[in-house]
Amino acid sequence: MNRPGQPPDGPPDNPGDGPSGGDDDYGYVFDDSFVRAASIQEYSASERSAAEHAPAVRDRGPLAAAERTGPRLTRQVLVLAALLTVAFLVAVYLGISPPGQTQSGPPPRPARMSLVPLAPAQAVRPADPDRPFDATPAAQYATGAAGINLPGAHATPHFDEGQVIAALSTAKEYLVHSSLSPEVLAGREERAVRLLVDPAQADQFDAALRRPAADGLHAATGWLVRLDPAHAVLAVPDIRVQGVLDYAETGPGTLEITTDHTFVYAVRPAADPEADPSLMVVRRALRLSFDRDAVRAHQLELLNSRTEAGPLPCGTPTAAHLRPLLAGEKAPAGRPPATDPYARESGGAVCGTLAEPRPAGSGGAGRRADASGGAGPSASSSRQWRGAASPAAVPPAAA
Repeated sequence: MNRPGQPPDGPPDNPGDGPSGGDDDYGYVFDDSFVRAASIQEYSASERSAAEHAPAVRDRGPLAAAERTGPRLTRQVLVLAALLTVAFLVAVYLGISPPGQTQSGPPPRPARMSLVPLAPAQAVRPADPDRPFDATPAAQYATGAAGINLPGAHATPHFDEGQVIAALSTAKEYLVHSSLSPEVLAGREERAVRLLVDPAQADQFDAALRRPAADGLHAATGWLVRLDPAHAVLAVPDIRVQGVLDYAETGPGTLEITTDHTFVYAVRPAADPEADPSLMVVRRALRLSFDRDAVRAHQLELLNSRTEAGPLPCGTPTAAHLRPLLAGEKAPAGRPPATDPYARESGGAVCGTLAEPRPAGSGGAGRRADASGGAGPSASSSRQWRGAASPAAVPPAAA
């Protein structure tokens, strides 16, 4: 039996070879067999009694600790790799299909648009600087967005009442931004209008605003009302409005809204703040289309835009902006038959003659437009217009 201090395998063959020679009892304390034996330690009696099924010895070696932590590290590495893979796949998907740009179904048709200039038969009359709308049907029109009233909304076969209300609200917002915004009228801003346009029509919208053309597709004035800021500006901030909206489901997934409104602006020369104002009248008739995605995204597809505006000289460019004749100015000779933009039943031509406005209630246009006694349109006029508003029936925009 080995004495205390000796390694389990016994003393080395030549104890004198130790670092302290033969006289040092501990010269073999770092012998290999001793080190191997030191990695195993016997449990005490109390430890064995506390754990009935515990092994008789416990392993304290560094290799055993590495074996215990190895599986844990492996799982952490696998989880991290999985998370990185998922993040990469999400980034790739978002890069290919950005949110809000996914299109379903056939792409929208190009918007068709035309503008008919209305030339005055006489010199443009100046308006009262303080009450410019008096003595015209616009005296009884509402001011601003209050003149754009929504009809009663009811569910259609494939759109519930909430969806119909949302589409009508989007149509009204489009009219407000594109016809009543001072920034848009001055040509300083169009982003609010663009955000309401179906993304598939964004290229057509951008081309019309950047490179207007009188080709029936790319007139800026087909999308919005815009004055030439070097020629005319608003004389007063109030804009008078009268018109109607109507809606109908034209297919299982399509809701169509028609709008027909007359906007009356008081304008003056841009270079003379003291000049007398005059009135510019713009009648806009639009066909707007919505599918369920468009209703949810608060966007619309413009199918058709028809505008009559005056006083404008026949032959004046109207694709980029409007340059109305101002107080005291006359249109060139050679005018076509008169057209009254205040009358909801009036038709259209490539160019027309602006009829003299009549006060509401005096007969003629003002009384014909609204049976209630005001100068507004009736709902039937919008339906009549919609039935004749197919792209083939719309004349090309004036040059």
